Amino acid sequence: MSSPSKRREMDLMKLMMSDYKVETVDDGVQEFYVEFHGPSGSPYHGGVWRMRVELPDAYPYKSPSIGFVNKIYHPNVDEMSGSVCLDVINQTWSPMFDLVNVFEVFLPQLLLYPNPSDPLNGEAAALMMRDQCTYEQRVKEYCERYAKPEHVGASSEEKNSDEELSGDEEHASSDEEMVGEPDP
Repeated sequence: MSSPSKRREMDLMKLMMSDYKVETVDDGVQEFYVEFHGPSGSPYHGGVWRMRVELPDAYPYKSPSIGFVNKIYHPNVDEMSGSVCLDVINQTWSPMFDLVNVFEVFLPQLLLYPNPSDPLNGEAAALMMRDQCTYEQRVKEYCERYAKPEHVGASSEEKNSDEELSGDEEHASSDEEMVGEPDP
């Protein structure tokens, strides 16, 4: 096995061990999806995105291809394709970086500090520069409409349903104990 191949596998395992929900395509390590949550302290907080990741054959010497699958309103993300304009991924990538850096540092920084002077979404960039409050409201509308757990796939939906059910079961069982006591 070549070194880039080992590195791809190792980086994918590190990402999975960092509690990111990862779904591989055809059980491979070159293409997969990652569930990404908007960072707190940003209008994207509460949003959940399915991110498409493709690792080139030359990874880690060549940067991964990263894109949003469900819609996001952001100056540096193409609204139609989900492509991300981020210098550290597109131009200044280094083999020192790994996938955990992408999801724990680079993407949160992109959402916290958009760069409207280098836009892929000109409308979002113009709105951000013209009216920050309206821009943040539009971001929140997109999060509500396109970036909820049910928008990232059935497995997320099932997980949330299970959590809700288990929460209801706990309440139901304690209610039954109280109601189920026979009168003396």
